[in-house]
Amino acid sequence: MIGALMLDIAGTTLTQEDIELLSAPQVGGVILFGRNIESPAQVRALTDHMRQVRSDILIAVDQEGGRVQRLRQGFTLLPAMGKFGELYTSDPQRALELAEKCGWLMATEVLAVGIDFSFAPVLDLNDISDVIGDRSFAQNIQDIIPLASAFLKGMKRAGMASTGKHFPGHGSVKADSHVAAAIDTRSYAEIQQKDMQTFIQLQPQLDALMPAHVIYSQVDPNPAGFSEFWIQKVLRQELGFDGVLFSDDLSMQAACVAGGADARIQAALKAGCDMGLVCNDRAAQCIALEGIVDLPLPNQQRLERMRGNIPNIQIGSELDLGEAWRNIRDEIVAFKQQMS
Repeated sequence: MIGALMLDIAGTTLTQEDIELLSAPQVGGVILFGRNIESPAQVRALTDHMRQVRSDILIAVDQEGGRVQRLRQGFTLLPAMGKFGELYTSDPQRALELAEKCGWLMATEVLAVGIDFSFAPVLDLNDISDVIGDRSFAQNIQDIIPLASAFLKGMKRAGMASTGKHFPGHGSVKADSHVAAAIDTRSYAEIQQKDMQTFIQLQPQLDALMPAHVIYSQVDPNPAGFSEFWIQKVLRQELGFDGVLFSDDLSMQAACVAGGADARIQAALKAGCDMGLVCNDRAAQCIALEGIVDLPLPNQQRLERMRGNIPNIQIGSELDLGEAWRNIRDEIVAFKQQMS
């Protein structure tokens, strides 16, 4: 059974404390960071060990491309998604082909080392945000939707579930919600007509969403990830979204409005999130776990859809995933160099 808390670990192997935590029924996932990565072989050994401890654990990573990719040593360094947007203005067909190949390449490498899914893609607009920038495919909806759709097709072809972020849109908010309270003062109608359109139109391809740690003050006093309005009324009822909802990291500064780690994860789950992330703070993870120990387990059928098609292969110190992988890797690397 899959629990409602996703946490992280400190090193490249599991400690006894990690093993004990992973065994707690309400722990459902682990997210890997750069500090957990030494080589493809080491990552696969780590994920295999996690599944020996807890066979039903979901393992995730942020492998977007550009400046946000945790798997680096021995993996393909992917371009930022904004590079596809740049090409799209002059050669849309080529941009779409490469975006799909990049989605396949990212997912194929992540799955090969035993990770179920990457929290990708970013569906925000590249507008005024300090934290989004070229993590976004483009500055306008008309370009983002076809490019993200192509990337999603590539992920699915490789056997990976997708997570669109950050609903209903972080790109029109300047503040970085990792370090500050992010407030968007626009009306619901403005947000719905602009930022939300990428999520609405791509919804049929999305397996999961991650709400933004942004307060849309004209709409609801709570950040979207703690808001029954955004999650229950808009996402579940009006849009009919039945995929998984992951909270963004509940250790981020913008999440502090809800109180301590126990109050934060309780607020996220009460609002309708299926799983809450608490990262880079072991004490907070333990407090969060204590805060949900008596709550029912989340929707198992929904969370099971996030399980990746992980191949039963041996991984060496360098990745070698076959001829198709080599050809696409070379093509994406050449594209990245061309656009740099």
